[in-house]
Amino acid sequence: MNPTRRAYFELHIAVFLFGFTAILGKIISVPETVLVWWRVFFTVISLLFLIDVVKLYRELPKKTFFQFLAIGILVAIHWVTFFGAAKYANVSICLVCMATASFFTALLEPLIMKQKVKWFELGLGLLIIPGMMLVVKNTESFMYIGIVMGLISAFLAALFSTLNKKLIDETSPLAITFLEIGGALLFLTLIMPAYLFFAPDVQIMPVGMDWVYLIVLALLCTTFAYVLSLRALQHITAFAANLTVNLEPVYGIILAIVLLQENKELDSGFYLGVVVILGAIFVYPLLKRFYK
Repeated sequence: MNPTRRAYFELHIAVFLFGFTAILGKIISVPETVLVWWRVFFTVISLLFLIDVVKLYRELPKKTFFQFLAIGILVAIHWVTFFGAAKYANVSICLVCMATASFFTALLEPLIMKQKVKWFELGLGLLIIPGMMLVVKNTESFMYIGIVMGLISAFLAALFSTLNKKLIDETSPLAITFLEIGGALLFLTLIMPAYLFFAPDVQIMPVGMDWVYLIVLALLCTTFAYVLSLRALQHITAFAANLTVNLEPVYGIILAIVLLQENKELDSGFYLGVVVILGAIFVYPLLKRFYK
């Protein structure tokens, strides 16, 4: 197969797996904080086969090493709120909320990277607001806490992605992933006693098919999908990759309709809001290329 075609094929598989993440979070029975602990635990174990930890610790400056661990805390809270959005609302709402990360990035990137504000990015970000208003207006009130968690998750995703962009040249992407997921695991392990103190009856151990879903979530939807996306970037442009990654909420919502019948919970007004938000997302890379 042509390397470019293969790259697109692998990237689509990765994006499909990323879109499947929220589905698994919805059907796994343990609460979101425990779920994320198990996810990062299995992911860190799988990455140990790909990373020379001793070499990484020796070669990477200690300040940078701990910076990536600290970003892992943001990643942990992002995933907890992400799965919380899927559980307290539904998968479709969770993924639509995550689509607002581009708006938050347009606000955060100039501040963190000390760059000029790109007004077309802010403009597109503002277009997402009426889309979110349609989504909120056409959902039941009991789902509002899920929407809030989804928006917090999107903000954190924009924040740690921007911080990663600032530090990306310090080491390899695979090493960054290991350090950040390792930081997430360390953080969640440290707060788990307090979490269990305030929620003593919470389910900790997965049951039945939860184990299978967690393995799929960690190995396929995290480690494997990430490796595929990295391989694809070796043969296609960042522009093409970003445009493909925008399909994640599309794949996820289609999967939620097919597997969970979420279309029965949502009306046409919700999907109109989805179209507005996704329209802004897909126009963004085109305008970015024109702007350059």
